Amino acid sequence: MSDAIANQAKSAETNNGQNIKNPSLGWIIGFLFVVSFLGLFSVLPLRKIMIIDFKLIYPSGTATAHLINSFHTPQGAKLAKKQVKTLGKFFSFSFLWGFFQWFFTTDDSECGFKNFPTFGLKAYDNNFYFDFSATFVGVGMICPHIINVSLLLGAILSWGIMWPLIKTREGDWYKAGLGDKNLQGIQGYRVFIAIALILGDGLYNFIKVLAKTLAGLSRQLRNKNLGVALPFADRPSPEKQSLSYDDQIRTQLFLKDAIPTWVAMGGYVAIATISIAVLPQIFHQLKWYYILIMYIIAPTLAFCNAYGCGLTDWSLASTYGKLAIFTIGAWAGAHNGGVIAALAACGVMMNIVSTASDLMQDFKTGYMTLASPRSMFVSQVIGTAMGCVISPCVFWLFYKAFPGIGTAHSQYPSPFALVYRNMAILGVDGFSSLPNNCLQLCYAFFAVAVILNGIRDYSPRRWAKFMPLPMAMAIPFYLGAYFAIDMCLGSLILFVWQMKNKAQADAFGPAVASGLICGDGIWVLPSSILALAGVNPPICMKFLSRATNTKVDNFLST
Repeated sequence: MSDAIANQAKSAETNNGQNIKNPSLGWIIGFLFVVSFLGLFSVLPLRKIMIIDFKLIYPSGTATAHLINSFHTPQGAKLAKKQVKTLGKFFSFSFLWGFFQWFFTTDDSECGFKNFPTFGLKAYDNNFYFDFSATFVGVGMICPHIINVSLLLGAILSWGIMWPLIKTREGDWYKAGLGDKNLQGIQGYRVFIAIALILGDGLYNFIKVLAKTLAGLSRQLRNKNLGVALPFADRPSPEKQSLSYDDQIRTQLFLKDAIPTWVAMGGYVAIATISIAVLPQIFHQLKWYYILIMYIIAPTLAFCNAYGCGLTDWSLASTYGKLAIFTIGAWAGAHNGGVIAALAACGVMMNIVSTASDLMQDFKTGYMTLASPRSMFVSQVIGTAMGCVISPCVFWLFYKAFPGIGTAHSQYPSPFALVYRNMAILGVDGFSSLPNNCLQLCYAFFAVAVILNGIRDYSPRRWAKFMPLPMAMAIPFYLGAYFAIDMCLGSLILFVWQMKNKAQADAFGPAVASGLICGDGIWVLPSSILALAGVNPPICMKFLSRATNTKVDNFLST
């Protein structure tokens, strides 16, 4: 079975797997066009029950609406101007800092500030260093403190304790001489233990959100004022309770531009039919009946995700994607392209359920800001279409400009790409590909993820807020500690700022963080153009130990 997986991966990199080895921009755009719109139509008939009848909160959509509304007040407009000016300052700093760093990188992945051994060479060998990334510092300022601390805790537990100890078992737990990136060796522990944490956290939250969804839906349907039928977009609302004047105006406008149910259902059937015909031409391993079954159950899953997101602000799109990985992978089998079929099915399912919840978030924002729902939907369709073209072009730019993208030590390692691929292998091949004692460690960390979530949910709030998040802990298990250190620095900056002036930090912290992220991100565009044009940085800044430096000097002197 393992040989079949290996052969499948090999063929994926040569013949029909050109999507992996030599990705075709046209095929990628075509794939996105046939799968990205289904989620928009899948829950469109239920927008009224979600927003008006069930009155789901959708915290992110509501917060966005309040922010937009605040801009239309004198105080809000004045604050917005100051925030934009602050964003511009840190955008310029981040862009120029990225430009300065570029001069020292040449084309060697070990050159430049990103490889500065901040805590010494031994710590650097175990991925503990500060890489001077303005992006990660900015992200750390936006993320809650507990997420950043969880990342650092996961990095210390894995790269600081576990991996050095497991390396001492080389030749016992796994074969000696396999190298640092072989899944039969130390890399297998890094990847599959991280997967165990992710699955434990995802499964726990999936069950929790699904239980809340079913309980909330049951309460709504038992309400005598709602009747037994779901009030679709073009049916009259059975709600009879009095509304405030503002809510009456919002409801009136929200229902004024109703989109007929037959349009949504017809659109879903039409796009699904096209998708069933086209997708097997892009991924030959993804049979048409796999897609048909997914599209039959997808509206139910999209509704659950959109409803759960309205209650908890938590989209479980990645969890539904993992379900598709394991079910389709096991169904297809190793000899029928199970790995590629599973990954393609994951992309299809995640597109559907994530766009469904995103659309409802936007409908909530439109409801609060008195925007036309029909305009919101058309804008979402246009934006989705633009994303289907822009995202593959950006991927192609990165793929061509930065060789080795997606590998562990590249500038853009894309850690979850390897995680999802190995989930597919696990779903197809079972546990036979794991090194010794890895399965037992996976069971243990799966249980740890469930226990930590349980403690967080059922312990007193003053203690629960200190419980680390398993999903955040899992990321550095494979990637390393450097980005966790960057994010913790951003978190520390924001924490000190809040201690000195909380109002100012709350008002301008997101602007500073956004400036740092955007400036560093925009610099990627000119650096990519320079790379495509064959213009390389002139200097390599590299750090050596004293002994290695002496050997280099002696060699050069001869």
